[in-house]
Amino acid sequence: MSTIRIAYQGEPGANSHLVINENYPEAEAVACASFEDVFGVVASGEAELAMIPIDNSLAGRVADIHHFLPTSGLHIIAEHYLRIQFMLMGVPGTTLDTIDTVHSHVHALGQCRKIIKEHGWQPIISGDTAGAAREIAEAADVRQAAIAPELAAEIYNLEILARDIEDEDHNTTRFVLLSPDEIIAEPNNGPVVTSFIFRVRNLPAALYKALGGFATNGINMTKLESYMVDGKFTATQFLAEVDGHPDDIGLARALEELSFFTDELRILGVYPADPKRAEIYS
Repeated sequence: MSTIRIAYQGEPGANSHLVINENYPEAEAVACASFEDVFGVVASGEAELAMIPIDNSLAGRVADIHHFLPTSGLHIIAEHYLRIQFMLMGVPGTTLDTIDTVHSHVHALGQCRKIIKEHGWQPIISGDTAGAAREIAEAADVRQAAIAPELAAEIYNLEILARDIEDEDHNTTRFVLLSPDEIIAEPNNGPVVTSFIFRVRNLPAALYKALGGFATNGINMTKLESYMVDGKFTATQFLAEVDGHPDDIGLARALEELSFFTDELRILGVYPADPKRAEIYS
């Protein structure tokens, strides 16, 4: 049996790589330079699945993903929450006193401001956290350090100088696993999440009326985000997520009512809820 290949954005050692290793240890992780490349690799058959970050508890939604998802032709088949833990790392011989500059992704630098300010280091923006670790390994300079996941230190033979340096201990990223094949979770087999996109008609109170069915049918909506389509102010698309399965009577009725007020309604995925979801949303 051939090994399943899962594409992700970033360099080896990135958080996306880590979440693949934790949840699909037998899979081959395929690094890609951009999100567009990730979708392209799956479309070409070079990888069977894609692992994409979609939300972060501190930074909010991940840019571009909401535009790629509806047109990707891929379906959400699973979700995974990863507690983000950043390590300060450098080449052998580096100490906190030798460091002048610290390198990482802009979000990682922003989430580790306290230690950077405390030591007076100069933050340097890199393309991603794992890429910063690789750059530090190549530079072999004790005046430079990187902020990255622990996996990056293992891959690039760096020493961890400080652990869990993020400012907040609730920093969590939600990832979704995408497949060209629609794999729908079985009903009545544990908690399920349904993700869908819709575009309301340009009518007065259309959104209010469209969402009314979820309230009257007791459906818990955990996400509702809007973004413009094709640069038009009147063409607003929404990405929504709810607890439940479309086969459930309440959700079926809510989706039916939603369809009366929309020009487009498309299910992106019906998948098992990550066990961590219950504690995160409680």
